[in-house]
Amino acid sequence: MASERIYGLHSVRALLARTPQRVLRLYIQQGRTDQRAVAIEILARDAGRPIERVDAGRLRGWVGEVAHQGVVAEVVPLPPLTEDEFYARLGEARAPLVLALDGVQDPHNLGACLRTADACGVLALIVPRDRAATLNATARKVAAGAAETTPVVTVTNLSRALKLIRDAGLWIVGADALATQRADQADLTGGRCLVLGAEGTGLRELTRRNCDWLVSLPSLGSVESLNVSVATGMLLYEALRQRQTAGSGPDPAQSRRQGRD
Repeated sequence: MASERIYGLHSVRALLARTPQRVLRLYIQQGRTDQRAVAIEILARDAGRPIERVDAGRLRGWVGEVAHQGVVAEVVPLPPLTEDEFYARLGEARAPLVLALDGVQDPHNLGACLRTADACGVLALIVPRDRAATLNATARKVAAGAAETTPVVTVTNLSRALKLIRDAGLWIVGADALATQRADQADLTGGRCLVLGAEGTGLRELTRRNCDWLVSLPSLGSVESLNVSVATGMLLYEALRQRQTAGSGPDPAQSRRQGRD
């Protein structure tokens, strides 16, 4: 399996802290001697990972015109969680919370959604194979380490995946700005799969038909739709609030073990 490069202080530090054996070599920009860069260098040295100081031009040549923060790691890619593996783990989880994104193509939004999903104990994030953002270096940086704890499962057909998730005992809840039921009025405890569409276009019609019910987020302003990562955060935290109140939420530690064992 070919290596890949990840960048950014949070992403690289999270990887070195959790699975340092995946880091083949750490590259730090010459002149970076601040506390955060030094802390990452110490983590790599303690784990016996090779470290190389390089100029900014080399880093830019590898990752492009992005905010790499002077830290790049060459890593062994994490094996993706297959659909079959996901469905198997779904059946083992207690009151699983799953997030599905329909047609979200911006890797920044994918990374931001993944970061919130990690914070809320989501078992996995589901994305369709076509016309959707992939877990590239940009998404990993925005996710700030969440890509190492919450798996992203790429499915061939989202509608089919939602049906199989329902067969596993979860209710499918779609976010729709025109829905008459507010998210706080819906029962988001127990096994749930929350589905959000791209900003502006929302859920595709076929995806909408595969939802058990639709919910909206209350809005007092004049904007027609929220950024999908913002809407995802609001909906996930409403689910987390309900689950903590009811005492039926997923065990975050269990979710992370199932995502990375």
